[in-house]
Order: sequence, then C-alpha cells, then structure tokens
Amino acid sequence: MQATQALPLRSAAPAPRRLPSPARIAVYALLVASTAFFLMPIYIMVATALKTMPEIRGGSALAWPIAPSLDAWQKAWSSACTGLECAGIHGGFANSVKIVVPSVLLAVFFGAVNGYGLTYWRFRGANLGFAIMLFAIFIPYQVFVFPMISISAFFGQYGTLAGVIAVHVIFGMPITTLMFRNYFAGLPVEVFKAARVDGAGYWRIFFRILLPMSRPIIVVALIWQATASWNDYLLGIVFAGRDNLPMTAQLNLLVSAELGVHEYDVDMAATLQTALIPLLIYFLSGKWFARGIAAGAVKG
Repeated sequence: MQATQALPLRSAAPAPRRLPSPARIAVYALLVASTAFFLMPIYIMVATALKTMPEIRGGSALAWPIAPSLDAWQKAWSSACTGLECAGIHGGFANSVKIVVPSVLLAVFFGAVNGYGLTYWRFRGANLGFAIMLFAIFIPYQVFVFPMISISAFFGQYGTLAGVIAVHVIFGMPITTLMFRNYFAGLPVEVFKAARVDGAGYWRIFFRILLPMSRPIIVVALIWQATASWNDYLLGIVFAGRDNLPMTAQLNLLVSAELGVHEYDVDMAATLQTALIPLLIYFLSGKWFARGIAAGAVKG
C-alpha cells in the first residue's frame, strides 16, 4: 500500500490593507468637523470660566488658561449678584429642585394614566380629545401664558410654588400622554383582555401589569420632562414669584446685570453650573433613553 506524501503547508500571506474609500473619508471628516463645531462653545465656556479677568481681556478666547482657577465658580455659586441680592445662584438650584421633582413625577404619572385610558378604555370623544391634545403640542406655549396667569390668579396660586408646579405639569402632560399612548398601543392587547377576564379592574391592570411592562418609556418620559422643566426660563420667571425663582431665571439676572464690571468668568461658571444637571442626566441615562425610544416612544 503506497503511503500518501504530505504536501507542505503554505503560510498564508497577510492580506493587503485596503485604504478607506473617498466616501468613507468624507463621512469621517464631516463627523469630526460637526463634533468640533458643537463642542467649541462648550470648550470656550469652560476655558473662560477657569480664567481670571485680566487673562480674559488680554488673551484669546480659544487659549487654555495659564493657571486655571475655580474662584469664578465659587463666586457664581455663593456670592454673585442676581439683581439686588448677592447670594449666588445656589438658592435658584434649590428652587429648581423643588419645582422639577414634583412636576416631573406628576406629569409622567398623569401622562401614563391618560395614555392608558386612551389606549384600552375607549370612551365617546376619546379620539377627538387626543387630537386636540396633539394639536396643543405644536402651539407655542407662550400663547397660553396670559390665560394661565388669569387662571392661576383666580385660584390664588399665581406666584407660588404650587402654581408653577401645576403649570409645568399642565404643559408636560400632552407630550407624556403621547409617549405612553403610543407605547401602550404597541403592547399585546391579549394581556389586557386576559386581565379583564380574570376580574382585574382599571387601577389593578394599570399598576400591576402595564407599569411593570413600561419601564423603557417611563425612563424616556422622566428624562424628557426633567430636562424640559429644568431648562425652562419663561414659565419660571412668570409663575414662580420672587421667592421661588428657578436657577435659569437667576442666571439671566446675573448675566444681564449692567451695574459694575461685567465678569465673564463668573457668567460662564454660572452657566455651566446651571447646565450641569441636564448634562449629567443625559450622560448617565442616555443609554436608557435610546432604548426607550427604540422600544416604542415614537411609534404610532
């Protein structure tokens, strides 16, 4: 029996690296340019907030500070003048927390209840009510400011903490209702029917079945409403009153002050401190926001 002769193995030559195509290079160049364009203002703000006023006056806005200092940050937080008071913007931070937390929780809860009712408990005029709510989303809320002032004054809540919270909840409910209604419409209706057959009522189905299945859209609604309420300026300065001014309103008073020397380092530090909460929300929960959007926040 003739033995088969083993053939020598050839070492596989490494495949030549292919150069990226011109289209891919153009895409990367566009992405880099867009990123630099959007990050440049933030870089200028951070650099300015870390400089001293002599360095700001004598140097370039794009130059990094020679000796970074946090003095402007401390002054913006604790001793900067916002109008006639020189106590910084830390009081506005506390007011913003008092406004944002209850308004977010209430707007999300009522939006979930409305979306649940519009999806599974159809009643006469439900489609018309939902259409009116959608129509109201696209109307600038500045149009409703004067009527809301009259209504809140009629109930004795104008210029109070409860009044500004109620205004935020009212303006936040249409978008949260839309989110939950579209999400619930994508869930299997058999789950609702099976619960009804087992004798579960309105609130039991809502709390025990639908809410545990709605975590993605709850996160989306919380992030959306929290950033919208925190970044709001008009509703806060109109409805909150002098004792409850949010951080954005105090920031405007600080930046627009015309008395004395204009301290740009303090202005930039106060702006970054005001924007820090929304930035942290998106950095820490951006993954959940994307998952919630993909799970059905914009379906329907």
